[in-house]
Amino acid sequence: MTPAWLTPPHGPAAGIAASIAAGVPVLVTDRLTLRAPRLSDFPAYRTVFLSDRARYIGGPFTEETAFFDFCQGIAGWMLRGAGMWTLTARDGDDLLGWVYLWQEQGDPAPELGWILTEAAEGKGYASEAARAALPHAVALYGAQGFVSYIDADNHRSIRLAVALGAIRDPATEALIGDATLHVYRHSGEPL
Repeated sequence: MTPAWLTPPHGPAAGIAASIAAGVPVLVTDRLTLRAPRLSDFPAYRTVFLSDRARYIGGPFTEETAFFDFCQGIAGWMLRGAGMWTLTARDGDDLLGWVYLWQEQGDPAPELGWILTEAAEGKGYASEAARAALPHAVALYGAQGFVSYIDADNHRSIRLAVALGAIRDPATEALIGDATLHVYRHSGEPL
């Protein structure tokens, strides 16, 4: 049974929610759709964030902190004009992960980030989705105006950031003061 707090809105509230979601840009690639998150996406988000898959982003989380993170990604659209997309298969609604274009509390610069479900890993979806979000990020922040924050041990994400044309930014890393976190600044010109 779905808990009451995860029950999608109905009546006028559903119309308001749909209207807000309609303001989130939809990005489409050959295989993927990046769309506004839905409340029904949270169970998959919770699964990822409560698992070891979240180890490179401060996890595993608790259900409460995973929901806070989920809501923060959605709220970004209203508060900052950028936030989180849910990543789905283009030919269906199979949920594959999330792409972020956001600025969390304490971040010195906006971030382009990604996380996938376990089933979606290793298929090139993160690269395809991040490349779709890259022009949107450049339009909002300009080249060099956004970064990816990546755990020093997350070699796959580091390779993807470099393939997207990002280079390590020691000055921003110094602002953060965490030797385990690398910052890659995006030029907007993928390799």
